[in-house]
Amino acid sequence: MASLRKKPRSSFWFACFTLPDGRRVQRSTKETKRNEAQRKADEWEQLSKSRARARQSQRVIADIYKAAHAESLPDATVRDFVQGWLKRRKNEVSEATIYAYSNTARLFLEFLEGNADIPLAELETKHFVDFRNQQAERIAATTVNHYVKHLRIIFEGARKDGFLAENPAKDCPRLKVNNNSGSGKRRPFTVDELRQILAIAGDEMRSLILFGLYTGQRLADVKSLTWANIDVAAQEIQLSTSKTGRVMRIPICKPLHDHIATLPSSDDPNGYLHPNAAEKAGQTISNRFTDLLASVGLVPKRSHKKVEKKDGDETKKRAPSQISFHSLRHTATSLMKNAGISPAIVQDIIGHESKAVSASYTHIESDSKRKALESLPDFSKT
Repeated sequence: MASLRKKPRSSFWFACFTLPDGRRVQRSTKETKRNEAQRKADEWEQLSKSRARARQSQRVIADIYKAAHAESLPDATVRDFVQGWLKRRKNEVSEATIYAYSNTARLFLEFLEGNADIPLAELETKHFVDFRNQQAERIAATTVNHYVKHLRIIFEGARKDGFLAENPAKDCPRLKVNNNSGSGKRRPFTVDELRQILAIAGDEMRSLILFGLYTGQRLADVKSLTWANIDVAAQEIQLSTSKTGRVMRIPICKPLHDHIATLPSSDDPNGYLHPNAAEKAGQTISNRFTDLLASVGLVPKRSHKKVEKKDGDETKKRAPSQISFHSLRHTATSLMKNAGISPAIVQDIIGHESKAVSASYTHIESDSKRKALESLPDFSKT
């Protein structure tokens, strides 16, 4: 039977009852009258018992089917249901959406390991919470919350189809997002995030991303590259940065070389490598990149509503995202440093002035920089 208790500094009664997975929990009834609180607590206890019986029934049905047919009940295991659900939804949603669902499902099934083949009825909220916590150790809270949202949608399908009495992902709380964390400082992309983005990017945006990653240069410089900047004989990209005017000589690593070979060639040395992007303002391309990130759930969707500013009112600026096109510079830096490349070489490739470069090197050989860039993963085939 459900019981009640009071907590210090609260006027509400808290119900103590048992969940279907056996855990004893406390929930506020939002009631100040004991009789009303007890009634609500008893309802919750009864509902929990009903769900527990439904789960047990589903396990029995799955066991009977397996004994009779020597195989699992179709869609009865976590893996079978998820794969079937993705297949059914493929023609119902956009390519970007199904890719986002598929990526989340893949990560979740990999996390479950052997438990991916347990009956659906044995899936508990704890599985989702543990998955959420594991992901939170490697990526931003906003991205993790998108994973939680995807899983809620997927397993709500299992409930609606009658495979589950309840959606176990529904009770997995989202992480708290601190919009001021890092004061808007950029973070690098993970390898998985880059693969998600490249999988759905259009040809020119994909090319911009690859150049941004394998040269470590800013969007303004990448979109302005012409065929004259490509030194075929030296296998280098030569440019003068728009921000600092620094003359850069960046070796073309193999993944970037393979990608350049696929670009439409031009007889005009001043022809742009990315003609459509070159004709547009940098902010326009940056916004399109943000929309691409939003389509795979890495950032919130941009709001296109105009906010009118009233006299005397202070308008709060939207918290800057931790990932943008500029994050490709951080990604290149992070991946090379993780591969054990000298900080001085990394700094020289990216174009930052550093004490290490000026103190230890008068000139860093092209071969050293080429070797550093070759340490980056090959995304050209993604």
